[in-house]
Amino acid sequence: MTVTGPRPAGDLGTIDAHEHLFVASPALRGGEIDDPARVIEEVREARASGVDTFVELTPIGLGRRPAWMRHVAQQTGAAVIAATGYHRDAHYPAGHWVHEATVETLAARILADLRDGMHPDDWAGDAAPDAARAGVIKAGASYQRITPGEQRRLEAAAAGSLGSGAAVMVHTEVGTCGPEVLDVLTAAGLPAGRVVLAHLDRNPDLELHAELAARGASLVYDTIGRIKYRPDSDLLELIEGMVARGHGARLMLGLDLGVRDYYRAYGGGPGLRYLMTTFVPRVRGRLGDAATDALLRTNPARVLALAEPA
Repeated sequence: MTVTGPRPAGDLGTIDAHEHLFVASPALRGGEIDDPARVIEEVREARASGVDTFVELTPIGLGRRPAWMRHVAQQTGAAVIAATGYHRDAHYPAGHWVHEATVETLAARILADLRDGMHPDDWAGDAAPDAARAGVIKAGASYQRITPGEQRRLEAAAAGSLGSGAAVMVHTEVGTCGPEVLDVLTAAGLPAGRVVLAHLDRNPDLELHAELAARGASLVYDTIGRIKYRPDSDLLELIEGMVARGHGARLMLGLDLGVRDYYRAYGGGPGLRYLMTTFVPRVRGRLGDAATDALLRTNPARVLALAEPA
């Protein structure tokens, strides 16, 4: 499901599996991405580099802009798959309704975003849903722990996935709590194959990643180009190691450019074009075309395809 309507998963082309086109979080003040003209400029550059589809993982309450996402998709020709769901605690100020909401309320709002169209005010008012429907569910956990509120939101994400067939993509803080997140979701009845764990490349532990992939979860390596974390060469070796262990079908790639300083259109970098102009050629040089295309096309298309609701 894209913001401009459904399309066959096989038609999504090359997929950036974790991105932010619009975001405004209290945890990232000053980093807001909120200028449609600049976003269109950035997306056009990425489209010229070879990206066809962007998985936009800004969830409820963090500056998600369904109408603007539709506008960007229409102006650039990109497919945009938007998120419902919720982030970890740190992104919601004290008193925000998500902190006290029940699993049932949280899940009902996820399902409404997926079935009817995303709420333009993130459920802070009584506005009618936007025409753009969400196509994936976001969740998040804190560093080294899952708080009670985050557990409720993970359980709501599982319920939303079971009711809609949409995959659940989960923020892991600095690559921690991957096994615990997967435990919560599978205990709620969600098959591991519908779960994607983000940011595990922040914790490039090959054995841990292989164990999670063997359980059936997919991993999106999405801090590409963040040299402050580790050189890209370390990530290339991690990908090679996962492929060598037989887990290439469980990997996807993205940039997760979640603040304006990462956008060339705002005067920063590396920019949305970095994936295809800089990183992917290095992946192809190590893995060849077939294995690289699986990371960019086959694997994310499989995960993003809507499963039959339970």
